[in-house]
Amino acid sequence: MNTLTTTDMAGLVARMADIIIENEKPFCELDSAAGDGDFGMSVAKGFKVLKSEWNALDRADIGSFLRDCSLIITEHCGGASGPIWGSAFRAAGKNAAGKALVDLGEFASLMQAAVEGIQKRGGAKLGDKTLLDALIPTVESLSASARAGLQIEAAFEKAAAAAREGAEKTREYSASKGRASYVGDRSLSHPDAGAMALGIIFTQIAETTAAGAV
Repeated sequence: MNTLTTTDMAGLVARMADIIIENEKPFCELDSAAGDGDFGMSVAKGFKVLKSEWNALDRADIGSFLRDCSLIITEHCGGASGPIWGSAFRAAGKNAAGKALVDLGEFASLMQAAVEGIQKRGGAKLGDKTLLDALIPTVESLSASARAGLQIEAAFEKAAAAAREGAEKTREYSASKGRASYVGDRSLSHPDAGAMALGIIFTQIAETTAAGAV
């Protein structure tokens, strides 16, 4: 596969929502070591609403679809997850405005926009023990795969591995952003829940894509 259509993008987001909802309890358990323990519930709440309003989402193009997703996620995901995840979708949608088709390089570009949207909202950077520790390596891997001319399925597999590796590295960091920052060095040895969640999400999306189900 060389390109993603609006329908493909909707399929990826639908799979993402299903993974988040299915992993609500495990994501909460990941968050319990150094956070409030409600991360899974907070994120799943918004994506359940997204699925319930699925048929009403604008599918005129990829940008419109992601923008509609961002509105629901921002409003219905709990705690800090709504603004952060909503900012990512909104920035990605703005990057893809008017596009009904993207190649791998353009997909990496909209993912980079998502990173910048999150950073604009929260000010976090690589090494702050946040979901960006998984997302930034993922985007770098996608960009490298685009330059190498890989197919999307192979690029997603590499990106998922980068996400998992980035998430595991958060065990070495002391949190300086988010709720985990309240426990400081006691967050050491515990991975960041958001980063680990992205590792799981990207891995299962890569598996779905490789199976030709998106």
